[in-house]
Amino acid sequence: MKLNNQSVAGIVIILFTFFASLQTQAQVTFRPGLRAGANFSHFTKGNNYYYDPYNPNSNSSSNNIDYSTKTSFYIGFYGALKLSKYYTLQPEIDYSSQGSNYSSSTNRNVDLNVDYLSFEIMNKFTFNDKFNVHLGPTLDFVVNKNFDTDTNVDMAFVLGMGVNLTPNFGIEARVKKGIIPVIDFDSNHTNVVFSIGGTYTFDVK
Repeated sequence: MKLNNQSVAGIVIILFTFFASLQTQAQVTFRPGLRAGANFSHFTKGNNYYYDPYNPNSNSSSNNIDYSTKTSFYIGFYGALKLSKYYTLQPEIDYSSQGSNYSSSTNRNVDLNVDYLSFEIMNKFTFNDKFNVHLGPTLDFVVNKNFDTDTNVDMAFVLGMGVNLTPNFGIEARVKKGIIPVIDFDSNHTNVVFSIGGTYTFDVK
């Protein structure tokens, strides 16, 4: 059974509604929040094949290809479902602007931009009410791009850590590694993203 973007969004909304209803239980709290910050992304070198985004049929072996880091942004919201003192289940929906800077032996240099709508399930472990480590999977759908990607979906894994500066404000840093090639399946160029930013969690009474 295939799910389109609207179906996935509907499922996520239902999950958020379900999580919010659980806040009536004494041992469970639910707090929505916002997150935003900077992305530092690139494509992996893969099998070192030449790829010209403006001439995709010109692939050949080359040792002078570089997929370097480009800077962009992310923004999203989340629902923090605290199930115990140390563990929080945190579904998220993010708009993540990614891609890579591309340079070749022909002196072509261009930013390859690909933006995703990301659906993430974070497992957050909190220590001393301040420091946390979080990890989980994400399913990303392409919503904007300036070159031909080989697929319009990516699956990735996220590992991060954060600090709660106040009960509402926090900072966090993450690494996300995609597993589906973005361009040229033979060359296996996948997403790598390092992100750093802030969070704001709302109080719900």
